[in-house]
Amino acid sequence: MRDYYEVLGVERNAEPRAVKSAYRKLAQKYHPDRNPGDKKAEEKFKEAAEAYSVLGDAEKRARYDRFGHEGTSRGGFDPTIFADFSDILGDIFGFGGGGGRGGGRRASRGADLRYDLRLTFEEAAFGTETKLRLPRHEGCDECSGSGSDGGAAPVSCQTCGGRGQVRVQQGFFTMAQTCPHCRGEGSKISDPCRVCKGDGQVVRERELEVSIPAGVDRGSRLRLTGEGEHGRHGGPAGDLYVVLEVEDHSRLRREGAQVASDEDVSYAQAVLGSTIEVETLHGTERLEVPPGTQAGKLFRLRGKGIERLDRRGRGDHLVQIRLKVPKPRDLDSEQLDLLRQLAVLDGEEVREGGVLSKVKELITGG
Repeated sequence: MRDYYEVLGVERNAEPRAVKSAYRKLAQKYHPDRNPGDKKAEEKFKEAAEAYSVLGDAEKRARYDRFGHEGTSRGGFDPTIFADFSDILGDIFGFGGGGGRGGGRRASRGADLRYDLRLTFEEAAFGTETKLRLPRHEGCDECSGSGSDGGAAPVSCQTCGGRGQVRVQQGFFTMAQTCPHCRGEGSKISDPCRVCKGDGQVVRERELEVSIPAGVDRGSRLRLTGEGEHGRHGGPAGDLYVVLEVEDHSRLRREGAQVASDEDVSYAQAVLGSTIEVETLHGTERLEVPPGTQAGKLFRLRGKGIERLDRRGRGDHLVQIRLKVPKPRDLDSEQLDLLRQLAVLDGEEVREGGVLSKVKELITGG
């Protein structure tokens, strides 16, 4: 038989915590559930379990240190040793821990909740105050959260004997699992509360006031600590996460803290220059369009965008110039004649009556 310290890979003077940690690593690595059909891994797992059953017990370890294998009462592998430290295996494989240590009505944290909130473009930009109505589990007032009518103490669960766990034989393994009748609490309510039916909690709809900071965007999450489901048996409440959705704006686009919009100018304004008015989130701003401005040109109105969440000021408003081209039906005969004369001066060809010809010929007759 191999030396138990060698099996676990620890020194002979290793602290109990180091011995336990070494076993956890080996159990996780060689457990049969993670190595189905691997006989070698199964043997290593049993070997590590046997080593820990001795070195993890102070009295057995002392005898082993003095007399070796002959000093241990257990000779060879005994599958019941798994029940002695099912708390370790439970942490790794999720079938419950604390075998043989007794159950109890343990405090547990309440569940987190999610609320999807839809905001307008302006509400997201400037922030807002709003009220949310949401249902959540809270402690029953009738029984003060105990689940028992009249405050009677819970009775020990007969299925698990108050341990909160039952042992199940799986092949040559003995596993500890949460008791299905008391859900691991080790006790049951003998006289359930008439309001909560023994659950200790009821569903109530609450109204919460929420402050939305300026600058939030689509997908932002606000965490409201302690506003989720209430915990059981004195446990802390969960949190409420408010997930934001922001509506599109009819004219404005958003790129982080920047706001963008398109502004139309006429051909004459683009060539000769002009002053136009731009609607921003913060009111109307005048923008100077210099002579010769091309379609697609970007202008920046500094500080006219959205407040940054880190409070480092506002973003800018970006204005992209679009060339406004009127339809012929929107122009009178004088305007059309002026356009034809301009085309003649530029030597351009235009359509007239569906036939492509030189404007000069149309006007001069040849």
